[in-house]
Amino acid sequence: MADITIYHNPNCGTSRNTLALIRNSGAEPELIAYLQTPPSRETLQQLISAMGIPVRDLIRAKEKIYTERQLDNPALTDDQLLDAMLAHPILINRPIVVTPLGTRLCRPSEAVLDILPTPQQGAFTKEDGEQLINDKGERVAGA
Repeated sequence: MADITIYHNPNCGTSRNTLALIRNSGAEPELIAYLQTPPSRETLQQLISAMGIPVRDLIRAKEKIYTERQLDNPALTDDQLLDAMLAHPILINRPIVVTPLGTRLCRPSEAVLDILPTPQQGAFTKEDGEQLINDKGERVAGA
């Protein structure tokens, strides 16, 4: 059983970079394609609790449906926001990574480095060309 899980969207560059960083540590995570297999309400609540963030912080405000459903309304309850994310998983911000060291919304992708149990195995450059890890497996200054 994998000790690292990533709630992944392969169409998202941040999610792809995060997955690549996990693999660069020598781990092969459990991949959950959450758009096809959304988490249950209980799982989503557990993830939010483990991250220690408000429910609203997990919603992707960039999605068209966010505006259409007027999810920016501060009067909406956590339950209403959860209902929206469960009905429309594209609203769940990504990637969420769970490791033995914690659970984190990995935006930016290098946030995953703080919760990986093993160090990076080699150099890593993000898709946009930003180098995060040098040839020794160490974080580059500013990364």
